Amino acid sequence: MILFTKNSAMHTLGDVPMLGSNDVKNPRRSENYIEPQLAQHLWILPILLSLLFVGAVIIWLQRADTVDREERRQNMITDALTLETRLRAQLDFESVQLENLGKSIQAGRVTATQFTASKEVTSGLSQLWQSVTWLDQDNRVHGHATSLLASPGALLPAVANAEGMRGISSHLVVFLYSATGTLAGSLVARYSQTALLKQSVPWWLARKYHVRLIDSLEQELASTEDSRPRVTSHKLGIESATYRLSFDPPIRDAYLELTEHDLFVPWYRALPSALMIGFLILISVATWMLRRQMQGVSRAEAAWRTEAAWRSAMEDSMVVGLRARDFEGRLVYVNRTFAEMVGWPRATLIGMLPPMPYWLPDQIEETMQRHLRNMAGDAPREGYEARWLHANGHSFDVMVFETPLVDASGKQIGWMGSILDITERKQMEERDRRQADTLAHHARLTMLGEVASTLAHELNQPLTAIASYNAGVINSLQRDGFSDASVHNALQRLGEQAAQAGRIVQRIREFLTRREPELESCNIHDVVENAITLFQRELTRHHVNIKFNNDDHSIQVMADAVLIEQVIINLLRNATDALSAMPDHTRMIEITIHPAGEFFLRIDVADNGPGLGGRTIRELCTAFYSTKLEGMGMGLAICRSVIEAHGGALDAAESPLSFTPHGAQFSLTLPAFRPIQSDENADSNANAYDNGEGNDKAAATHHKVAA
Repeated sequence: MILFTKNSAMHTLGDVPMLGSNDVKNPRRSENYIEPQLAQHLWILPILLSLLFVGAVIIWLQRADTVDREERRQNMITDALTLETRLRAQLDFESVQLENLGKSIQAGRVTATQFTASKEVTSGLSQLWQSVTWLDQDNRVHGHATSLLASPGALLPAVANAEGMRGISSHLVVFLYSATGTLAGSLVARYSQTALLKQSVPWWLARKYHVRLIDSLEQELASTEDSRPRVTSHKLGIESATYRLSFDPPIRDAYLELTEHDLFVPWYRALPSALMIGFLILISVATWMLRRQMQGVSRAEAAWRTEAAWRSAMEDSMVVGLRARDFEGRLVYVNRTFAEMVGWPRATLIGMLPPMPYWLPDQIEETMQRHLRNMAGDAPREGYEARWLHANGHSFDVMVFETPLVDASGKQIGWMGSILDITERKQMEERDRRQADTLAHHARLTMLGEVASTLAHELNQPLTAIASYNAGVINSLQRDGFSDASVHNALQRLGEQAAQAGRIVQRIREFLTRREPELESCNIHDVVENAITLFQRELTRHHVNIKFNNDDHSIQVMADAVLIEQVIINLLRNATDALSAMPDHTRMIEITIHPAGEFFLRIDVADNGPGLGGRTIRELCTAFYSTKLEGMGMGLAICRSVIEAHGGALDAAESPLSFTPHGAQFSLTLPAFRPIQSDENADSNANAYDNGEGNDKAAATHHKVAA
């Protein structure tokens, strides 16, 4: 039997094993946990086992008593039959002796005067006979002999078998016949039944049993002892074992009865019953005490579980990560927030020794030095910042505060750490800084937009004057008959370029006043080709090879050709800048146009430069985000806005060029439109891009983007 104390069910808040135990967090997961309903009734188990044990002992004692009783009865029956055989043999012997006396009388060897002194009479009277009488056929006494013990004046105490002469006597009769066969008389021998018993019952049988001869009326005829009532057996309520069998003949209406001297005491009237009763009383008292103690333990355990549940709920609801470590740096407890913060299960973290899995691999040595400093008690009281690694691979910033961990006795057993995830805070600080920079940059761009608007307004009149003067010069030369074709062509192209410059300035002014692009039907092949032509000088200067792939030259789109050209030029400029770090002979840009479904076409601009570096299109298109030192961070953002204004999309991915493992590919999609285009519009577009006005277009679109 194991007794539990209240102290064994209670722990202090500073107890490290309880902090690190999963049983506190979820008691039902413990292997030693017992359901409350079952625990409330465990106190009755000892008394039930005791009752079971006592019941088994009772059954065993009862069976032993039954076997013993049956064995004693079988022995009694055997002894009774043996005694009956001895008694009958004794009476048969006396009958034979009396018959011998009768034969002697019939033979004339014994006369009436010799009767008393005859050998047979003397022998019979000395053993069992009390008297012997010789009667004739008329029942007259011819001879009579009596034992001295049976005479009225005999000194009975002086004789050893005097007790045997008392009690009821019986007779043995032998009839005498003459030579002719007629009845001549009889011999009657009287003997004592008590003497018969005393002479026939052996001493060992007399010590075991009280032997009696009784009649059918339960009257005692003879006995081996004095007839004394067996008071003891009746007072105890215990009857002596008795066996009776008929002794008729030789004694008529007589029964031989054997009664045991030793009383058969059942087990429940002996010492075992008292011992079992005492045992049950003691086990009942012990069970009652155990129940009281278990009730106290249950109350203490319920209070402990309630406290643990409250504390677990509070710890798990905190946004602060908690960890407890011993002096070796082993984690003995972490709360749910800490486990979620680092991405490792609590069961895996508990028991870990440094280096921890959430340490940055490239800072293991530095972090270990800081860990040893903290274990030595030199951790800053104001906390320190660290950078940890989540299980999924991303890093985050934390603020760690260390404090001593003490047990209930006030002894320090380790260190308790509180960890705050400050990643979002630092990101907010970075966003605030960027926002301040953005506002300053936006102010500069606003000013630049105003300058561009003013400049566009001021350039419109000079360009108009140039076009007018050019037209006047051409008309004057024609009137004077000047026929130099080269001069005539140069002046004509000058007029076209001036007109194109005017249209660009006008588009800039319109862009500064409204954001919607001016959509018109245009050939996308020509738009891309014109953009390449306008940027060809920069490509040549940077030794960049360009390849243009397009199988269908008749694909039409509804778009603002000037804006689409500027988007293509911006993508080419970004690719050229990225290729500046590559060897001259390997720099390559490839432009491909192909359908993207039934209603869209896709333009891919791929290079074999250093690639995106893991950046996504969302990050690259963030306003004022730039990978260039001198960049404003607006190019891709404006390109994306322009493409989305046309109903398309801008995307970025790693370059699919087979000869480079890196590189970047920017893709833009536009809705396809295939109306019939007139030759006049086609020639006009071709002449516009052949006049080499790409630089002016780029500048004008750049001003649009700035606005």
